[in-house]
Amino acid sequence: MPTSRELVRVLDESTAKARAALAGTTDEHLMTPWRFVIGGQVAQEEPRYVMIRDAVFNHLAHHRGQLTVYLRLNGAPVPAIYGPSADEGKP
Repeated sequence: MPTSRELVRVLDESTAKARAALAGTTDEHLMTPWRFVIGGQVAQEEPRYVMIRDAVFNHLAHHRGQLTVYLRLNGAPVPAIYGPSADEGKP
């Protein structure tokens, strides 16, 4: 099982690769269609920029919300995410 340190390292490496990929692309490429295929059937087809926005950034916000609920239910302090947390400054 990977350690927290290993997971953070992999996340940092993946984030750097994603940033480099986005910096190296063009608006023209981001406007080309991207298909989400399940069992050989197209489930969704949108321009790449829409898929990146919806499947990556919006989805991450969803999981961030799940994490805060998990932390709260387990009595752990919730860190600042979009600004100060109600738990900041608590022991």
